[in-house]
Amino acid sequence: MTQPLSADHASFLLNTVFLPTLQREQPKTRQVIEAIPLDKGDYRPDAVSKSALELAWHIVAAEKRFLNGIADGGFDFSPINRPETLKTSADIGRWYGEMCDSVLPRLKKLTPEQLGKVLDFRGMIQMPAVVFFQTAISHSIHHRGQLSVYLRPMGGKVPAIYGESYDSTEARKAAESKSA
Repeated sequence: MTQPLSADHASFLLNTVFLPTLQREQPKTRQVIEAIPLDKGDYRPDAVSKSALELAWHIVAAEKRFLNGIADGGFDFSPINRPETLKTSADIGRWYGEMCDSVLPRLKKLTPEQLGKVLDFRGMIQMPAVVFFQTAISHSIHHRGQLSVYLRPMGGKVPAIYGESYDSTEARKAAESKSA
């Protein structure tokens, strides 16, 4: 049985742990998505793997499902299909940014009671709404890592995520040598 959260604990988790983490991670996720070369979205490292664009869409659609579920007080498992207009990594990145911008104000307004409400995820997991932030963040980071491994083999550059990447270091060095 899930233990209830106090109002103070729920507010602490939201405002001190999860929202700052989400706001720090979302731009990194968007950078990795937008690093998919525009002409290489169909790349997949193996026949059973998702393509780069399929994986990018999985990341953003799942994050939308989790965050809206937290904000709405329950999960909607209707398919979140990629609109036909989202053809490139830049399109998916822009959509992701807009989705994040629209849901964040709703999340910031959640009351301790809403944050502490036990939500059911597919009959498998029942926990307070605020704790689902960790699932959403971990899910996105996991798949962002997968996607970052696709980038070099498809001819892309890996952006800095937690400190510089090889590619961001090389770009910085090139910029410094031009300005010197």
